[in-house]
Amino acid sequence: MESIAQQNTAPDALEFGAEARVAGSARVTAFVDLTKPRITFLVVLTAAAGFCMGSASGIDYVALFNLSVGIALLSSGIATLNQYIERDLDRLMRRTESRPLPSGKLAPVEAAMFGIALSVVATAYLAVFINPLSALLGVVTLASYLFIYTPLKTKTTLSTVLGAFPGAMPPFIGWVAARGRVTVDAWVLFAILFLWQFPHFLAIAWMYRDDYARAGVKMLPVVEPEGRVTGQQIISYTLLLIPVSLLPVATGLAGSVYLVGASVLGLGLLYYSARAALVRTTWQARQLLLASVLYLPVLFGLMVLNR
Repeated sequence: MESIAQQNTAPDALEFGAEARVAGSARVTAFVDLTKPRITFLVVLTAAAGFCMGSASGIDYVALFNLSVGIALLSSGIATLNQYIERDLDRLMRRTESRPLPSGKLAPVEAAMFGIALSVVATAYLAVFINPLSALLGVVTLASYLFIYTPLKTKTTLSTVLGAFPGAMPPFIGWVAARGRVTVDAWVLFAILFLWQFPHFLAIAWMYRDDYARAGVKMLPVVEPEGRVTGQQIISYTLLLIPVSLLPVATGLAGSVYLVGASVLGLGLLYYSARAALVRTTWQARQLLLASVLYLPVLFGLMVLNR
């Protein structure tokens, strides 16, 4: 049995060891990890697609670059602050226990200051180099994600629905960055990303349901372990996504090539959704996740190319 002295010195030794592990380039890597680069890349991609779709008379590539920088900073700030808020939950889940804060690579105060700095710079950047409305929408996205969606994750399964609102904002902000105003087409882009998130995130929730249960996160597969309702929602939202994804053709945003491509992509996603909903295994959920990750950039890519 360890002595009281050993118990008192163990935390200090652990902190010293953690600091030693993140010296130099490893420390930079830890800060980069806080920004969730892969998610940030997808956010920037969809925002850029919204900007391109909203550019009525040719694409202003300088403005597109500035939008991409501002959105990347905003997404990075939100991701960092989210990890700061959820650092105790992340420590309880195997898939997140190695993140910079639960692993001790960085101190919480460092993450908080880094996230605040990124968010402030992002808002100022969008306001100065794009337009004030885009900056305002960025603030709304940040506030709704961090102060509505994040705290409700341990309270209700409705958090997934509420989180889909800020999650659908990138192409909406991109459109507003190009046009300077909100139009019906901006809402069409918003609706596509809003609906896409449900098969995507429910697949993740099913894959990591044990982790979420361990941390007390009330994802649908946690409160309904048999997966019947989860499967119904996956199929329902995918069925809604297919016709909504064709609306850009009806509004004149995209042409016949997009119509064919979006239809094929929608049917493919429905196939993987149905398999995941009916079989309800981790493997099928993973296949749906991969299909959804492929679906979104290809869909928006087709939309931009056939605008």
